[in-house]
Amino acid sequence: MVEMTGSKALMEALRREKVKVIFGMPGGANLPIYDDLYDSGIKHVSVKHEQVGAHMADGYARVSRGPGVCMATSGPGATNLVTGIATAYMDSSPVIAITGQVPKAMIGRDAFQETDVVGVMASITKHTIQPLSAAEVPSAIKSAFYIANSGRPGPVLVDIPKDVQVENAEMIFPEKLEIRGYTPFLPIDRVKVAQAAEILAKAERPVIWGGGGIRISDASEPFTAIAELLNAPVVTSLQGKGIFPENHPLCLGPMGMHGRAEANKLIGEADVILAAGVRFSDRTTGTADEFGKSAKIIHIDADPSEINKNKRVHLHLLGDAKEILGQIYKTLANSVKRKGPGSWIERINEVREEMKQISAYDTSRSDLTGPNIVRLMREILPLDSILTTGVGRHQMWCEVHYQVLKPRTWITSTGLGTMGFGLPAAVGAKFAKPDVPVIDFDGDGSFMMTETALAVAVEERVPIIAIILNDKSLGMVEQWQRIFYKRRYSGVKTTAGPDFVKLAEAYGADGRRVDSLEQFAKTLREGLGSDMPMLIDVPVDPEYDVFPFMAPGKSLKDTVHGPKEMGIF
Repeated sequence: MVEMTGSKALMEALRREKVKVIFGMPGGANLPIYDDLYDSGIKHVSVKHEQVGAHMADGYARVSRGPGVCMATSGPGATNLVTGIATAYMDSSPVIAITGQVPKAMIGRDAFQETDVVGVMASITKHTIQPLSAAEVPSAIKSAFYIANSGRPGPVLVDIPKDVQVENAEMIFPEKLEIRGYTPFLPIDRVKVAQAAEILAKAERPVIWGGGGIRISDASEPFTAIAELLNAPVVTSLQGKGIFPENHPLCLGPMGMHGRAEANKLIGEADVILAAGVRFSDRTTGTADEFGKSAKIIHIDADPSEINKNKRVHLHLLGDAKEILGQIYKTLANSVKRKGPGSWIERINEVREEMKQISAYDTSRSDLTGPNIVRLMREILPLDSILTTGVGRHQMWCEVHYQVLKPRTWITSTGLGTMGFGLPAAVGAKFAKPDVPVIDFDGDGSFMMTETALAVAVEERVPIIAIILNDKSLGMVEQWQRIFYKRRYSGVKTTAGPDFVKLAEAYGADGRRVDSLEQFAKTLREGLGSDMPMLIDVPVDPEYDVFPFMAPGKSLKDTVHGPKEMGIF
């Protein structure tokens, strides 16, 4: 035991969790914490806005395989974290949010900068903790890290009143914790493993579907092994891009609202679907009743609440995807010879050719269109480059046209669909992987929501590249208004947007504007060799829409492939 203040105990607990960097902002209610952070040896990144800090911690977590940490003061500082924490929650990212709070005696009295942040964040975190004595701080931090990064990961809030920060107490730093009622690691049901293997072995038209849970559990190896053993095509959710190399001959790519046409079509012809680490979201499956109607669905997930929540399945297995898939593969390998090409592979190749013929993407065009830029970017970037995105049409063009070849190199907001995520997530990812190129692929609307992250990149000399597809519009919303609201454009056009080159230069970054694919390629290569942040402004046509497209409330079989099918020209 050793006596120290609550804030010193916080720093010691964070060191024991091997925290290297904190993304945060100081304020009145967390000044004791910041005073002890000063000589803690932990790097602090001043984030300019707390939402930016939460996204940075999220990007760091998704790349590093461990929790990212953000900090804020009470009241508005804590509430500014909410969007970033909700983003992490929806995408199962382990973020630790540490907030200062008014002294205990002032809680509930509408004190200056008081907010019940525990109540505010209760529905968007995996757990919330408010230590009410300094002695509780070490166990609070140990619990936060354990809960955030075990089972199905997610964000955890630790809200520390100011008097707890300055209070002295005898501290015990636990090595292990048992949390009553929390059982993140479930024993694998070997009977169900055998049943799953038997169903897969008998399948004539199997499809293997993977989501973010495969990335989280590092299960790409057994996932790939099963697909190759069965010679089964692979589809992914948008969050699952990269869990299976997208240049692999069995890869059909993501399915869903803007998924690849062949993935959307062939999933409907499967007789067995192995769904691992997915949650059957509406943007991926379309109407749940229509999805997989003729298939036996096997669902693997670490979270019991996801089982039969959106789609009733034939067989479910609870637990870690890597362990379950490994056991299924071993069972299959003992009873099934590697399958060669058959009628199912022939059908897959037939559909691929069919989709090429009706694709809305014009391969003869050589101008600055979203698909052209995305494909050229993939040709130029090293294979291990990390790509983050904002939310909008640029993100969907990446879904269809950008091949992700390695896990944890594709970082995007899918569950919450948070505009402004891409730039700060790129900064966080670069702190996690400083030797790997990190690129934020963004839209002008998304970029402007968190542009202050560029100031952080400059201040910290983090050489990320931000590519902005600039259509002077909220492009995805404009597309919907064009399709569903008879071109009645309301609130989407930007008539006085910033000059992004000048904006970058004002922050101290390298700002460039390009007007051709050749110039874009040259500038991107220069950015990869630079030691300072670069912004590349790419003007694009606001009426070049994203296809394929499955309209809301429709099923995957209703996917359309171009504007003529939707009655727009």
